[in-house]
Amino acid sequence: MGRVLERLEVARRALRTLEEVAYLEEPSPLERDAAIQRFEYTFETFWKALQAFLREREGLEVASPKRAFRLAHETGLMAEEEARLALAMADDRNLTVHTYNEVLAQAIFRRLRSYAELMGRVLRRMDEGHSL
Repeated sequence: MGRVLERLEVARRALRTLEEVAYLEEPSPLERDAAIQRFEYTFETFWKALQAFLREREGLEVASPKRAFRLAHETGLMAEEEARLALAMADDRNLTVHTYNEVLAQAIFRRLRSYAELMGRVLRRMDEGHSL
């Protein structure tokens, strides 16, 4: 599980940086945009950790975040509601990297708390090596 542990540590570090800004009550535009940037790389490290976990723990190969989230639900690592939130998170991540829209940025920022909480819960489960 060496690769998994390494990926989990990288994802935990990234999540801590997101948490520093995701809970700001009234962020400046610069803080909001920084939070979204942190969300983008946290998302990447999170799904890559999940990918490694599914490979080593479950023997499952996944090549995309959405497939990883679906398999995390199927294997019991995520509840159905969490998997739905993770899929929405993937959609938001895709929107943030392809275009910039002020209204969209504000809406995504408001969802960052729930995404950070979800990623934290799932990372803890992977750390503990078990499902729900």
